[in-house]
Amino acid sequence: MDRIYTLFLNILKSALQAQTYTDTDNITQEQWTQIFSLSQYHNVLPLIYQAVYNCPALSGSMALRSKVRQLVMLQTVKTTEFLQLYSKLKEADCTPLVVKGYVCRSLYPQPDLRLSTDEDMLIPQDKFEKCVQIFKEFGLDTETPAERFTTEYEIPFRKTGSPLYIELHKTLFPPDSQAYGNWNSFFTDVFDNAVMVDGIMTLNHTDHLFYLICHAFKHFIHSGFGIRQVCDIVIYANAYGAQIDWQKVFDNCKVINADVFAATLFRIGEKYLIFDKEKANYPAGWSACSQDETNMLADMLSGGVFGGSTMSRRHSSNVTLDAVVADKKGKKAGKSLKGTLFPPAEKLQSRYPYLEKKPYLLPKAWASRAMTYAKELRSSKGNSAIDSLKIAGSRVDLLKEYKIIK
Repeated sequence: MDRIYTLFLNILKSALQAQTYTDTDNITQEQWTQIFSLSQYHNVLPLIYQAVYNCPALSGSMALRSKVRQLVMLQTVKTTEFLQLYSKLKEADCTPLVVKGYVCRSLYPQPDLRLSTDEDMLIPQDKFEKCVQIFKEFGLDTETPAERFTTEYEIPFRKTGSPLYIELHKTLFPPDSQAYGNWNSFFTDVFDNAVMVDGIMTLNHTDHLFYLICHAFKHFIHSGFGIRQVCDIVIYANAYGAQIDWQKVFDNCKVINADVFAATLFRIGEKYLIFDKEKANYPAGWSACSQDETNMLADMLSGGVFGGSTMSRRHSSNVTLDAVVADKKGKKAGKSLKGTLFPPAEKLQSRYPYLEKKPYLLPKAWASRAMTYAKELRSSKGNSAIDSLKIAGSRVDLLKEYKIIK
C-alpha cells in the first residue's frame, strides 16, 4: 500500500482510540501535506490533527491549526442548533428519527471532531407538513418548490446565517431508483421499533447498522464511499453489537448483493481501524464471506468522502449505476458514458422540471446536459471523458469482484 495511505490509516486508528500517534520521526513535510490533504478529502481533518498536533514538525502550522479549530467550532454550532431544533420538534409531538450524523458522532471519543455536513431526519408522511412548519419557525428554509414536496423523497433545509443543514426524509432511499428504491421495504416498521440513543430517537440497532451499510453501499455503486463511513460502521458495531441481530443484517445484505461488500468492509475495519469482533459479537460466518480488501480499500482512499475526489470520478458514477440496474434486469453491464449524456427523462426531472409535463423535450435537456458536461471538462482539473471511462471500467470490475453484479 502507498506509504501516505498507510500513515493516514495508522493515525486515524489512533484518533479513534483517543490516542496520540507518536511514530512521526520519519514523516517528511511533503508527506504531512499529503496526509492532511487526504484527511480533507475524507472529511476527517480534525480527527487526524488531534492525534498528531504535538508533533514537532507541525509546531509552526498555525494556518492548519486555525482551520481545524474553525471546523470544530462550526460543528459545535451545528450540533447545538440541531439539538435545539430537535427539542422543538419533540415538544410539538413531531419527533423524527435521526439517522447517521448525530447518532454516529455521539459514539466518538470527542464527538465534534467527527464532522457532519448535514443531519438526516426521517419523518412519517402524516407529520411532514407540521415538521416543515416547525422548520420554518426555526429559521430553516428550502429552495425546493412547495409543489415538489409530494414527489421528492427528501427535502434539504438550510438556516440563513447558520451552518445548520437538514435533510428531511419521507423515505430513506428514493423510491423511484431502479438501483435501490426497493431497499425502503426493509425499513417499513422503523417507527414502531425505534430506540433512544443519547436522548435522540433513531432506528433500532439492527436496522441502523444495516442502514449504515446500505448508505455506504449506495455510494459504492455510484462513485465510491470514504473511510469515515467505515469508521461510523465499525464504531457502531463495537458499541451495539450485543443488541444487533447479525443474522438479519446478513440476510438483508444478501438480498441486495451487499453481503461480500459488507463482510469486506468489516475486514477493513478489523485490519486497519478498531473493529473488535469479540466486542461486536461478530459472527464467524461473515469473516468467511469476505474477500481480499486491497482493491476496495484503494478505491475508497482514492475516492474521497463520497467518491467525489475528481469530476471524472463523479461522471463515472452513471456507468456503475447503470451496470447495477442492467444486472438486476439480467442484462450485461456496459462501460460507456452514454448514460451520463443521455439519461432517461425521469432522471433529469429534478434538474429540468419542464420534463415532468413535457417529456418530449428530452432532447433539449440532453443538449443542455452535454453542454454542461463539456464546460466542466474545459474548466475543471482532474476531469476528462477518457479518465471517466477508465475509472468507470475499473469500478465496474470492482462491482464484479465483490459479487455485486455478475
